Amino acid sequence: MAAKLFVGGLSWDTTDDSLRNFFAGVGTVTSATVITDKFSGKSRGFGFVEMGSDEEAKKAIAELNGKQLDGRTIVVNEAKPMAPRENRGFGGGGNRGGFGGGRDRGGFDRRDDRGGRNW
Repeated sequence: MAAKLFVGGLSWDTTDDSLRNFFAGVGTVTSATVITDKFSGKSRGFGFVEMGSDEEAKKAIAELNGKQLDGRTIVVNEAKPMAPRENRGFGGGGNRGGFGGGRDRGGFDRRDDRGGRNW
């Protein structure tokens, strides 16, 4: 069992510090992070806590899963590694059209349709 825990069902008001303090009651907390939306900065309702040892992580799951934190019932589980996601065609790499892309990709092409004349 890993010492990193997933914490779900967090209140929008829960902060890194309040999450850390809540888990400190059952063991040594090495880090506590509430995940936020990168655009709005608001909590996404979940976070991660790293405990000092596997035993402390097990104790945190046993004692804190289903408890109330900032008025919400939280879920505490072992954190799983992020599964690879399929490429949905968004972001990073390749020419996605726009200026300089070929016509077949919907981009701007300097050739005229009537014989390749430059603009």
